[in-house]
Amino acid sequence: MNKKEFYILNNIYNIEKGRQKVSIDTFLNQSLKSVKDFENLVANGYIDEKSRKLTDKGLKALEPYRVQNAVILAAGPSTRFIPLSLEQPKGLYEVKGEKLIERQINQLIEAGITDITVVLGYKQEMFFFLKEKYHVKFIFNSSYNIKNNIESVYLARNELHNTYLCSCDNYFVENPFNQFEYQTFYAGYNVYKKTNEMYVESDEENRIVNMKKGCDQGQIVMGHSFWQKDFSDHFIELAEADREVGIYNEAFWEMLVADNLSKLPAMYLKEYTEDSIFEFDYFEQLREFDSQYVGHTHSEIIRNIKLVFRCDEEDIVDFRNVSEGMTNTSFIFKIKDVDYIYRHPGDGTESIINRRHEKRSLELAKEVGIDPTYIYMDVNEGWKISKFIHSFREPDYADFEDSKKILNVLRQLHKAPVSVDYGMKPWEDALDMENLLLKKDPTCFKNFESLKEKIGNLYKKTLGDGVEKCFCHGDTYKPNWMIKDDGEVILIDWEYSGYSDPGIDVGYYIVDAMYDFDDACKFIKEYLGDTYSKEREFHFMAYTAIIAYYWFVWALYRESCGAIMGEALFNWYEMAKKYVDYLTD
Repeated sequence: MNKKEFYILNNIYNIEKGRQKVSIDTFLNQSLKSVKDFENLVANGYIDEKSRKLTDKGLKALEPYRVQNAVILAAGPSTRFIPLSLEQPKGLYEVKGEKLIERQINQLIEAGITDITVVLGYKQEMFFFLKEKYHVKFIFNSSYNIKNNIESVYLARNELHNTYLCSCDNYFVENPFNQFEYQTFYAGYNVYKKTNEMYVESDEENRIVNMKKGCDQGQIVMGHSFWQKDFSDHFIELAEADREVGIYNEAFWEMLVADNLSKLPAMYLKEYTEDSIFEFDYFEQLREFDSQYVGHTHSEIIRNIKLVFRCDEEDIVDFRNVSEGMTNTSFIFKIKDVDYIYRHPGDGTESIINRRHEKRSLELAKEVGIDPTYIYMDVNEGWKISKFIHSFREPDYADFEDSKKILNVLRQLHKAPVSVDYGMKPWEDALDMENLLLKKDPTCFKNFESLKEKIGNLYKKTLGDGVEKCFCHGDTYKPNWMIKDDGEVILIDWEYSGYSDPGIDVGYYIVDAMYDFDDACKFIKEYLGDTYSKEREFHFMAYTAIIAYYWFVWALYRESCGAIMGEALFNWYEMAKKYVDYLTD
C-alpha cells in the first residue's frame, strides 16, 4: 500500500484502540483531502464502507508494518546536566510529576509496544525497579564512561528489528508511538536558531539526504527514531566493521548514519512541532520547562549550597561542568554574580581519603596563606565549596622561573609552624591499596613484584637520614597550582595533605613534569638552597621514585573502581621504574 493508504489505516486502528481522541468520521472529514485513497481501501476490502472500521483484511495489511519492540538508551552519565546528574541518571528525573523514562515506557505500552529493552550503564542499579514494575529487559554497557551511545546501540544489536530506538531523556507532550510504522524515520522539527543538535536536509519525499552539525537554522532530528529490519541489519554491519578500528567509539550513533547515508536503506524525517518533543541537555532548560525545579530541585547538592550560602534555590544559577579530575568531579555555579566551584567526591575515594583530615588541612592552608579559596567542606560526604579563580595559569614545567615560584610556596608551606597527627606515608599507603586490589584480583600484582621490591629497599635507605617531616600538600602536580596575573601563587586541593616527608611534594612535581635526572637535580638544589648536600639530594631523588610508585598503585586502584586513568598510569609506572633503577645502580 502507499503511504497515504497506510496513514488512513493506521489512524483508524489507533482510533478504534482508543489511542486517538477523535471519531473515525471526524478524522476522515478533517484529514482526507481526496476520497480516492479511502475509496481504494474500501474497494480492496480493508475498510468496511458502512461502519468505516478496519476489516480483518485491513488488519492483515498492516501486519508487515508492526513495530516489534523498543530499545531505550539510558547508559550515559549526562555530564552536561550537572549537578543533578551527580545524584541520579537523567532518565530518572521527575518532570511534571513523572520520571522521564517511566513516562516513555508508559507511552510505549499504551501504543501496544510491550517488548522494551533498556541499555544501562551509569548508576545502573537505580533503574532496577523498572524490571519488576514494567517487565523490561536490561542490557549493561560497562564502557559508558569511555565510549558514546553508539556502543549502547551495538550492544543492543540482537534487539534491533522493526524497532523504536529511544533516548531516556526525551519528554513527549503527546504519545508519539504507534503499533505500526510505515518506514524508517527520525523524529524532528524546524528551528530558526543555532543548536547543538544534528541538522538534516531532506528531499521532497522527506528522505534524509544530508546530516551535519553547526547550522544556524533548519531541520533538526530530536526524539525517537524507528528502524525497519533492513536498516537495523545494515547499521549493525557497519558498526561491526568499525569495532576493530573504533573510529566512532566517541560518537553518537547518528554520526555513523551521517557518514553512510548512501550505504544505508532510506531514513526519513518525521516532522513534529517544536513544542511537542523536549530534550533537556542542561539544568536551566529543565527549570524553564518545569517550574518545580526553580524553587525545589529535590537535589541534595543544591540543598547543600543553599544551606552554606543561606540563599534560595532560585539564586543558584549558571551551572557549568568542569572536566572530571582524576579523583573527583566538579562544577561551577553562580550566586549574586559571584562564581564558586563545588567538588563532588569520586567513587571509591572514601577508602583512601580521610575527609576530616582534608578539612583540617584546608583550614590550615587558608590560615598560612597558601590557599585562600576554601569556603566550606562536609567531612561526612566529602563535598567542598571554594571560590572560583577566573584568571590564572598553570606553571610551565619547562620554565625554571615558574619552578622557583612553585618552590617558594613549598618552602613556605614546609616551614609553617603546623603539626597534625595524620599524613601520607606513600610506601605504607601503597601497600594498603595493594591489599584492596588483591581482594578484587589476587593476581593483579604478579608483574610488578620486582618493582615493588626495589621501591621497598629504596624507602629503607631514606629512613633516619635527617630529613624531618613537615606540613605537606601531597599532590603537587600542575593542575593544583594557580599563578594569578598579579603574581600570587595558590595551591589547591588538599586531599592527600598532612604531616609527611617533604620529598613527597618535591618528588611529585618532578614526576608529573617527567624531568630527566639533570632537571630533577636542579629542581631539588633550588628547593634545598643552603641546606643542600648529596645525602639530602639522594633523599629527594628517592622520594621521586617512591611517590611515583604510590600514584601508580593509586591509579590501579582507581581503575578497579571504574575510573579511566589513561596515560597517567603508564607515566607513573615509568617514572618509578626509571628513578629506582637509576638510584639502585
